[in-house]
Amino acid sequence: MKHAMADPTSRPSNAVPPPLKRVAFHAVAAGLTPLIPVPFLDDYALRQVREQAVRDQLQEKGLKAPDKAVALLAGSNEARSLGGRLVSYLKAVALFPVRKVFRKVFFVLWVKDCVDLTSLTLHHGYLLHHALERGDLDATSLQGDAPRKVQDAIVAACKELDARPINQALRRIFRSSRLLMAEATRALLDPKRGPRVPDREGESAEVQSLTDRLLKELWEERGYFTALEGHYVRHLQGDLKQTGT
Repeated sequence: MKHAMADPTSRPSNAVPPPLKRVAFHAVAAGLTPLIPVPFLDDYALRQVREQAVRDQLQEKGLKAPDKAVALLAGSNEARSLGGRLVSYLKAVALFPVRKVFRKVFFVLWVKDCVDLTSLTLHHGYLLHHALERGDLDATSLQGDAPRKVQDAIVAACKELDARPINQALRRIFRSSRLLMAEATRALLDPKRGPRVPDREGESAEVQSLTDRLLKELWEERGYFTALEGHYVRHLQGDLKQTGT
């Protein structure tokens, strides 16, 4: 009796979809931008990572959006605000003289910054993926008001769910990060050394390791993300009803 050969390109039902791997990768990359020691440059890097994450997802669907739509879907308008940049700068200046005294507090705050940015990018990236799968954005609608409506629905959905289970998992991941520990130690013990020379090979391996661990956590929380999808759809449909489109 002959058995049909399995398609080598088929994906097991419990495997993480490739697009979500890219979402997780960009989320980790965004979460590591606080390690950049130069004020304002970390905000710039974060904006670049999040906009590239949007472009990659659109490209996956064969779509190309105007820069304005990309910036909107990436939340770049908020990231570019003067208030946000000023707070980031003042935080860095204020922490500098007390790093050696309050090392533990500084590290906790640094981890929190990484977790918050990763969580935000992960949630927004996941829901953008869901929006594209649903067909909420296409070549025509990307030129109009659809990006704003999708982004508004994403923001509203994220506000409604308690993200603490996801953030707790992210906190565990970052606290065990060799890259974060090494950079925090360097900044705390010798802050006058200036910008470090990046270890591209080592950092790439660390980012991949963090991404793999994030994917595992994400896949174990499928119920949470399914609920997130429901909140997004409800807000999007509510907005469409109000505008009559």
